[in-house]
Amino acid sequence: MAFLKSSPDPGPTTDGATDHVARVRSHNRSFGSTHVLRSIDLDIRPGEFVALLGRSGCGKSTLLRSLSRLDKAPASEVQVNGRSAVAFQEPRLLPWRKVHENVALALLNTPQRKDRFELAEQALAEVGLSDKLDAWPLELSGGQAQRVSLARALVSNPSLLLLDEPFSALDALTRIEMHQLVIELWRRHSMAILLVTHDVDEALALADRLYVLDEGKVRQSWDISLPRSDRAPSQPEIAGARAEILASLGVKPTPPNPKRNPLKNQGAA
Repeated sequence: MAFLKSSPDPGPTTDGATDHVARVRSHNRSFGSTHVLRSIDLDIRPGEFVALLGRSGCGKSTLLRSLSRLDKAPASEVQVNGRSAVAFQEPRLLPWRKVHENVALALLNTPQRKDRFELAEQALAEVGLSDKLDAWPLELSGGQAQRVSLARALVSNPSLLLLDEPFSALDALTRIEMHQLVIELWRRHSMAILLVTHDVDEALALADRLYVLDEGKVRQSWDISLPRSDRAPSQPEIAGARAEILASLGVKPTPPNPKRNPLKNQGAA
């Protein structure tokens, strides 16, 4: 089967450091009296592409912040082997620094500090922006700004790349281009990726495994074995998985109305 629904708890694996790049066990996060994450369990293996789906406020971005070390989490609950880097929905570029300087900032406090501008140039070449090294962020399109954000995340050579809805503000064609770029970079660097998204179709097109978060808990997960080239929406496995995922998110499909004629009063073609 192309899609294997698993239990919410991925179950314990061995304690070896090489079997996972990130491991979350019984992770809880609260803000005041509001419980955002409730005993979260999940694993991300080296080189794996994972998507995290859920409604707004379910805890997706909070979990990502724990994995990125932006928020402190107990080592017994959240383990990340190697370096992690994150690209957000907003590129978050400093407007008073040129493009290559924005990318080089990611290496400012690392052993690569002396080579940071050379490495930034290489990272920008990888995302197709060699001609924008000395541009100002305000001169970039939305898609170009997101490419700079990706270059800034990649320049540190992370073992885990965290993407927090980085494509949601882009137009449809630019999103397709960015999807292709991310897959190309993922294959080239052999890193693990965790993509936080609201878009079920995006998750199905890109990920090896999907998690659905609901009220701070992992409700369901799917493993995907179909090659990405075979994941057309009309593919029966894709259509079936899409329906299951939407149902797990509480989205009920609208039944067709046999009395509605979408061409009525639209004039002749």
